[in-house]
Amino acid sequence: MSGNDGLLGALRELRQHLDRDLFPLAIGNVETDRRALRELTGQLDDYLIPRLSVIDAPLLAVVGGSTGAGKSTLVNSLVDEDVSEPGVLRPTTLAPTLVTNLADREWFAAQHVLPGLPRVTGSARGEPGTLRVVTSSILPPGLALLDAPDIDSVVTANRELAAQLLAAADLWLFTTTAARYADEVPWGFLRLARERSTALAVILSRVPPEALGVVKKDLARLLEANGLGGTELFEVPELVLPEENARLPRSAVQPVVDWLTAIAADAQSRADVVRQTLSGALGSLAIRVPALADAVDRQHAGAKELRSMADASYAVGLSSFDEGMLDGSLLRGEVLARWQDFIGTGDLMRSLESRVGRLRDRVVALFTGRPAPESELRVALESGVEALIRSSADSAAERLLDSWSSHPSGRALLGEAGVATVGRLGRASAELRVKAEAAVRDWQGYVLELVREEGAEKRTTARVTSFGVNGAGLLLMLAVFASTGGLTGIEVGIAGGTSVLSQKLLEAVFGDQAVRTLTVKARVDLRARVAALLGAEATRFTVLLDAVEPPEGAAAALRATARAVQDHLRELPVGERQGALPEGGRQDALPEGGRQGALPEGRRAALPEGGRQGTLPEGRRAAPPGEGRQGTVPEGHQATPPEEGRQGTIPEGVEFPPARPILPDDDPQAVRERGRTPDAVRRMTGGEADEA
Repeated sequence: MSGNDGLLGALRELRQHLDRDLFPLAIGNVETDRRALRELTGQLDDYLIPRLSVIDAPLLAVVGGSTGAGKSTLVNSLVDEDVSEPGVLRPTTLAPTLVTNLADREWFAAQHVLPGLPRVTGSARGEPGTLRVVTSSILPPGLALLDAPDIDSVVTANRELAAQLLAAADLWLFTTTAARYADEVPWGFLRLARERSTALAVILSRVPPEALGVVKKDLARLLEANGLGGTELFEVPELVLPEENARLPRSAVQPVVDWLTAIAADAQSRADVVRQTLSGALGSLAIRVPALADAVDRQHAGAKELRSMADASYAVGLSSFDEGMLDGSLLRGEVLARWQDFIGTGDLMRSLESRVGRLRDRVVALFTGRPAPESELRVALESGVEALIRSSADSAAERLLDSWSSHPSGRALLGEAGVATVGRLGRASAELRVKAEAAVRDWQGYVLELVREEGAEKRTTARVTSFGVNGAGLLLMLAVFASTGGLTGIEVGIAGGTSVLSQKLLEAVFGDQAVRTLTVKARVDLRARVAALLGAEATRFTVLLDAVEPPEGAAAALRATARAVQDHLRELPVGERQGALPEGGRQDALPEGGRQGALPEGRRAALPEGGRQGTLPEGRRAAPPGEGRQGTVPEGHQATPPEEGRQGTIPEGVEFPPARPILPDDDPQAVRERGRTPDAVRRMTGGEADEA
């Protein structure tokens, strides 16, 4: 077993937790959360897990940058072969091209790194969504170059792919131009490299001859101000090429070639690159994963809010049923007509108040002497209750649909469900009629059972027998649909005193207190059955949430896995674990002193302590190592001493900002200060400004 099994296992567990849609609801800045999830999932698949699985695998250096930075031309020039297709049309790189030595081809052709991109080999042209793998004898073993799409491409898929490829890199070769090195989009990626301690080199291309050294020094100043001091920085001059797709002269890219060759040839240099990037990416999980867990918590909170809306809407529906059950409305219309048929005549009810005892004998005779239309009364009562249930369910469904439609998350959820589903959700389900009929019949059976149980006592057995269980049960059902179990207020508003009659007849059989108890029991049971029906209706909405809501405990699992990854960081098999670099600089990936090959004609190699320095144009002098470089200042301008900051030839009224502290990316001051005009290069050298 290898020494990093615990770390690798923790990463794989984390990957499993991310293998679902954690952010289905439109809550907060959900697009940012979804993008962060995709980026983290991609980095685990494309870099962290493959790299830890085979720690000695060849390095992958991704060449990335803005539109027109010359990435493809640079890759072709570095390997001295046309392996990537440059051009003036944008975007040029539609499918990324990976160049590797033949010895490493098998590793990159297999889907170890970037497993989601199908491979295209040989001379075939890669299609969008594929990874073209070609070999080069110039590129040393142990290192591969990948030409990525533009980070600011007009095609969204290209921008996302560029970010994915950079996240899969051991080493960034970030390319920019003298005209666009201060653009905000590249600096967003550079700050990301700083935050994740990614091994990085910056290649400043297309530098006009008169600006050589000057632009590079200003870019170095900006790197220092943004926490990237000490980053390896190369300068490629602007040259007139014989044709559009021609490669740069070897001398123009030789410093980059020598630097990459030195890394590939030295095991310690490769280990340093891997350690820096790998530890930085792993360290970033301590922030990125808990941030995702917080976003998952927001999803659960949003889902809970939608469920609360469902509970509230159907609670109002149940209240509406309660109101209809108690206001006497069920005792009108068809129920009243059937009751009159059942009990005899309307005149009988009017005389009932003073002659209950005498009337009871007549009622008993009606019950026992001839068949009474009690079945018709039961059906009418059953139909009235069913209609009240459906009406309550309809109003609850309409209310909840309106509530969800006014909420961003609910609106998005309904949109995904489709128009047909939403149309059905706006009213009670088609199955409710059958379910309501069954519920009411079951309730009627329960009421009859209550009557049997109460009539089992000796003192009431004879009286119940006189009325019949069914007759007494119907009287109890009618008594349920009154405002109280007693007489107060029932006479008012109830058609013909229907519930008064049923109340008094029941009291004659069971007594006052027993009637109150039976009425409450019957009413509570009916209400519980209706609540169950409405709850089932509400699940038509909540089932949409159940299908997408992250599982309970997902956020806690993410946090626990993030802690496990941090606990296992000591298992990194390449040297001592390294986190963020010390303030003021970054660790060079090369061995102490650095390596450097032949420079272009007219330039000389840097001294070990002084860094690289090119030959200055005539009339300019090289500053001593302790003072920094300074060019000749035109007449009428004064150079600023090194300790006060660098200043070149600047047109009147134009001033460069001093080095500034690092500000948050979204800080308005940082956005303003990072902005630079496209003609900054000309201004620094005293020339005319060009259009961007």
